[in-house]
Amino acid sequence: MLSNLYNLILIPWLILAIISFLLLFKITAPYGKFSDRKYGVLINYKLGWFIQEIISPLFLFYFFYIGDIEKTFIHWFLIIIWIVHYVNRSIIFPLRLKKSSKMPISVILSAIFFNIINGFTNGYYLGNLAAFSDEYFLNINFIMGLLFFIIGVSINVNADNILIKIRNQNKGYQIPKGKLYNLISCPNYFGEMIEWIGFALMCWSLPSLLFAIWTIANLFPRAIAQHKWYKNKFDYPSNRKAIIPYIF
Repeated sequence: MLSNLYNLILIPWLILAIISFLLLFKITAPYGKFSDRKYGVLINYKLGWFIQEIISPLFLFYFFYIGDIEKTFIHWFLIIIWIVHYVNRSIIFPLRLKKSSKMPISVILSAIFFNIINGFTNGYYLGNLAAFSDEYFLNINFIMGLLFFIIGVSINVNADNILIKIRNQNKGYQIPKGKLYNLISCPNYFGEMIEWIGFALMCWSLPSLLFAIWTIANLFPRAIAQHKWYKNKFDYPSNRKAIIPYIF
């Protein structure tokens, strides 16, 4: 039953990612500075963020663990780095914020849906279909993917640190400065895109590729919206791009 569900999901999941990518250029995802009550009841941001994000590692680990494939070091390594990312994202990140804004419940529900599907497809693949040899960590795709993943995590964490520092000053919105913020408006999104592209290279699977595509489909349009918002609100640096340094 699970194998049939897995096979049925993948292509529609890709199509939905493409549709979402196009829609998000017209409808900005309503959370953070773009939060809007018309998209549903507003609830505490930190609580909502925790609920929607913790789903991903729980579903990933469950469907991985019940899978019947022999689990190797590579399997566990991929599972662990996913879980570490989401522990930081769902628990540590919101706890570091002194104050909490609001977010619509519709955003939380859509994120829960995404994390259920994403956690299931990747967990099922790694638990049932991924056959890694003992020397797989020497493969060029794994080495390059790990390098991308580490770079992406570093960019993402450093960018989050700058944003958290600004938020915790309680001085309202400001222009972020320092490191990649001197080149682009959203290095946090840029880092996360690189991170999951790296994960897809390491896994070399369709579900991990779909995760990378979904990450880009969600964050790229939002970065464009953030960039436009900064330009409208501030006397913004003209050389700063939205999401890709020197390019876009």
